[in-house]
Amino acid sequence: MQRFLNVFRARVPARAAVAGVLAPALAALSIGAPQGAPPAAEADAARQPSLEETRLTLAKWIETQQIIAKERNDWQQGKEILQGRIDLVGKEVGVLKERIRQSEEAVALSDRKRDELLAQDAELKALGEQLATAATVMEEQVRSLLKQLPDPVKGRIAPLVERIPADPAATRVTPAERFQNVLGILNEVNKANSEISVAYEIRTLADGSSSEVQVIYLGLAQAYFLSPKGEAGIGRPTEDGWKWEPAPGAANQILLALEVIEGKHVPTFVPLPIKIR
Repeated sequence: MQRFLNVFRARVPARAAVAGVLAPALAALSIGAPQGAPPAAEADAARQPSLEETRLTLAKWIETQQIIAKERNDWQQGKEILQGRIDLVGKEVGVLKERIRQSEEAVALSDRKRDELLAQDAELKALGEQLATAATVMEEQVRSLLKQLPDPVKGRIAPLVERIPADPAATRVTPAERFQNVLGILNEVNKANSEISVAYEIRTLADGSSSEVQVIYLGLAQAYFLSPKGEAGIGRPTEDGWKWEPAPGAANQILLALEVIEGKHVPTFVPLPIKIR
């Protein structure tokens, strides 16, 4: 810019010198010119800008160039900032797309697991209904079996029998618990059926009187009793319960069997009346 001013200042004196040289010639020509026509020098002087106007014009030009440079610089900076934001948003969009893809995969996986669980639940419900039906059948069979059990066995399994639901359709007990209860009853029944046991009970004798007697149970198939007076009897299970009948001819054999069981007599073979159905 300083160089431009130096050149401009060098050109101004030169123009003045030229004007000084041309001025006498123009004045001489003006003598022969018609009256009323302006001299050429005055017209040129009128058309040429003054130094102050030139300075103002140059200042405006410089200011304009500075504004243009500032706008260009601001625009470049704004462009870089905007481009950076665009790149950042692009990265964020990429991250969001990846998260959306992962979420969609997770949702699809969850849907598959839910379908599998629903299928398993339906299968378990169907199996549970089958188990409940089977448990109901077994409970009914146990109820019918109770009549054929001797009183000592009934006493042992009474707590388990009380757990059998009165209304299987309305019970809240699970089929698994019902199965476990039935199995407990059957285990006790099977144990009683495989052993010889002795119990004290009240029985009606042949004369109609009641007396405490000793009863030998041979499993669940048959039983023999003997009163303190030596009155004997035999009991057998029926569909309506145990039936007892006098057996006076078996009193001695029953007494010997009781002594062997209680250890009062050496083990020996004891013949007892038995009825096989």
